[in-house]
Amino acid sequence: MSKKNKYEGFFKYYYDIRMLKILLLGIISGFPWVIIGSSLSLWLKEEGLSRSTIGWAGLIFAVYAFNYLWAPLIDKIRIPYLSLRFGHRRSWIILMQLIILICLVLWSLMEPVENLSIVIFVGLIIAIASSTQDITVDAFRIEQVGENENKAMAAGAAMAVVGWWTGYKLGGVISLSSAEIFQNMGINNYWQLTFLILFLLVVLMNIGLLFVNEDRNLKRLELQKRNQEALKNKIGSNNFFAETLAWILETLGGPITSFFKKNGIKIALGILGFVFLFKIGEAFLGRMSIIFYKEVGFSKSEIAIYSKTLGWITTVIFTLIGGILAMRAGTLKTMFIAGILMALTNLLFAILYWVGKSEILFAFAVIADDLTAAFATVAFVAFISLLVDRTYTATQYALLASIGTAGRTMLASSSGALVDWLNGDWGIFFIITSLMVLPSLICLWYIRKKVQISEK
Repeated sequence: MSKKNKYEGFFKYYYDIRMLKILLLGIISGFPWVIIGSSLSLWLKEEGLSRSTIGWAGLIFAVYAFNYLWAPLIDKIRIPYLSLRFGHRRSWIILMQLIILICLVLWSLMEPVENLSIVIFVGLIIAIASSTQDITVDAFRIEQVGENENKAMAAGAAMAVVGWWTGYKLGGVISLSSAEIFQNMGINNYWQLTFLILFLLVVLMNIGLLFVNEDRNLKRLELQKRNQEALKNKIGSNNFFAETLAWILETLGGPITSFFKKNGIKIALGILGFVFLFKIGEAFLGRMSIIFYKEVGFSKSEIAIYSKTLGWITTVIFTLIGGILAMRAGTLKTMFIAGILMALTNLLFAILYWVGKSEILFAFAVIADDLTAAFATVAFVAFISLLVDRTYTATQYALLASIGTAGRTMLASSSGALVDWLNGDWGIFFIITSLMVLPSLICLWYIRKKVQISEK
């Protein structure tokens, strides 16, 4: 088979109708970030509120870091009527979308200066609904693909990432463009009217969701019930208290017990160590990148062109290519490759610091960084998607994803302090961030032969 035909064989996974459905799920997941991000911030700004107030309002995003706390409920609780009518996963997404729709209507009736606390509270409700929706979307995406379809899972991971960015970017374009058009038309409450446009987009997404089939996974429900019955028998009672306690223990403890039982304690700890450490070097670089660009001498417009606009295009392209690499080389090999490339890419920024301002080198470093970040994201999402037990899809994926997020946010928060400790020596800083990938690769090397995922 020719090299061209080999790649065409991998591209066929993107032509699978399931990938279009996963793309829609990604769009549904990314869209709310526009509502509570740029739209809310600009609305408050143009109403004359201070930067500090707008900044504090952004704390509503913190709920995304803790959505794993209620993920077990998403796996267990069925929504009355909706679950029977639309299926377990779709019913949760539809319910969260309905909440977002109600919130958009409320915003369309408010003046933020007079009702600031209510406006931010409604934004918090949107964030909670959106983060809950994300739990379900991730589980639903995983369940669109068979348990042993590694290549399809890699393609699905790529499409999910592309979908998220599409929902976020497309939503932003529509939101900002609509607000500007209404403002130019002389409409005073142009943002309130814009929220009604966003309302219509959410409605369209719900219509699209009806075409995403859901497998009525009775096996999952049976296994959950069986585990609950086993716990009740261990408690040794058959009253309401025992029933309730068994339900709580199975809902909260079942996903964790299943994960360690499936992999064994040593391999499970190796997996958790890898997930926690994998993207720390990238996070250190990302947290300080804008400051570094400014200190090297790049203007805001240059940063916007190379880091944002160019970054968006390359992210989408390389995400799809990263999916093909994961399909061809396998998820584990792709993560090794991505880890090594992340380390080498960080060294490019050290070279940029030593050379000084260079637009060519800056563009090359940004493209290389986006390439490796795309590869790493696709491989990482595919990896943890293949690890989850389909009995507890939502909970285990949310827990693993949150552990990865915790590693990036907790440790990377000291990135500025590290630069200060190095007396502003960015070259040494980027060398250190390159070395940060090594612990995660050691964990990956340890688990590589024993982790239970298919590479078919």
